Amino acid sequence: MPDPLEETVPTTSGETPPQPGAGPVRLALVGSGYRAGMVLRLARRLPHLLSVTCVLVRREAAATEVRERWGLPAARDVAGLLARGRPELAVVAAAAPDVLADLVGRGVHVLQETPPAPDLPALRRTWERVGPSGLVHVAEQYPRNPVNAARRSVVRGGAIGTPTSAQVSSTQLHHAVALLRDLLDVGFAPAEVRATTTRAPLLDPLGRAGWTGERAPRELATTIATLDFGDGRTALYDFTETQTRNPLRSRRTVVRGSHGELVDDRLVRWVDPRTVVEQQLVRRQPGTHQDVQGMYLDHISLDGRVVYRNDLAPHRLTDEEIAVTTLLREAGTWARGLGPGPYPLAEGAQDQLLGLAIEEAAATGRPVRTGAEAWAPTG
Repeated sequence: MPDPLEETVPTTSGETPPQPGAGPVRLALVGSGYRAGMVLRLARRLPHLLSVTCVLVRREAAATEVRERWGLPAARDVAGLLARGRPELAVVAAAAPDVLADLVGRGVHVLQETPPAPDLPALRRTWERVGPSGLVHVAEQYPRNPVNAARRSVVRGGAIGTPTSAQVSSTQLHHAVALLRDLLDVGFAPAEVRATTTRAPLLDPLGRAGWTGERAPRELATTIATLDFGDGRTALYDFTETQTRNPLRSRRTVVRGSHGELVDDRLVRWVDPRTVVEQQLVRRQPGTHQDVQGMYLDHISLDGRVVYRNDLAPHRLTDEEIAVTTLLREAGTWARGLGPGPYPLAEGAQDQLLGLAIEEAAATGRPVRTGAEAWAPTG
């Protein structure tokens, strides 16, 4: 059997970055919350890559912050947002279906925050209103996280043969589903979903705003779900509230295949009838000990072969910031007509469909079967 790793093509943080000399991606931003703040911070730190033209906000206090803290114009409606110069891309970092529809109606390429709608009826309405336009992609950054991208490269390169099952215990619902679907390459296959939820005490020392100061545990829910996609392909979802940031809970990814398995960063694979080998994903991060290059992610390798290279180096960015910047650059490439785009609305809708099925199965105690929705490709 040929070594599948010989066929692995190293990935980068931007598979289709904007062409050299094209200038920063011009973004119009909708929203003033945490996610919008990340876009603004990245644009300030990476002005050669990202440029925000205007921010649409509803509250006067938010408009004042946009003007005073970020030095940007603030608009109260879509017409005002676009009056500051037509952007290449609108980033809707809020739940604003009417704004989304208005932007699409004006022919603007949109990167919509996740999930694209809160429930199944709203998800179907969103697809009906804007899906056929082809102008909406979804800001699903988790598959572009460097570690996740490296694991995907190894699995898609055939190192474990045909992937048959995947487990993700790191993030919630649609985000986790995006990773599971990607690792198993199940596309829009229908699934039977079963789930249970239990509650147990857990200390929550770290949140979005920083250290919480908590000293006593509180009851938090853990949801475990199985997703059967047929043809022997199954997924396991395991998530505890606050797990994404809680340092008292680890993050775990397992992908099993016909010829081996990948458990987090450890690969076990078959080589020949008498040989099974173990390998490790290794992260090269300059700036530690006496390395004076700077603190940044350079690449991730497997047995000496680079499976992910960070093309944003040597900028000092967290993995989350690398993922979000990559997503924005790929969306800019798409808006410029130079690439396919990062994550079509149909993919984000499918993730949310399965995430909602997990919630329903956990709440009712009964299996939930998903079918083919309008956004699923036919033929």
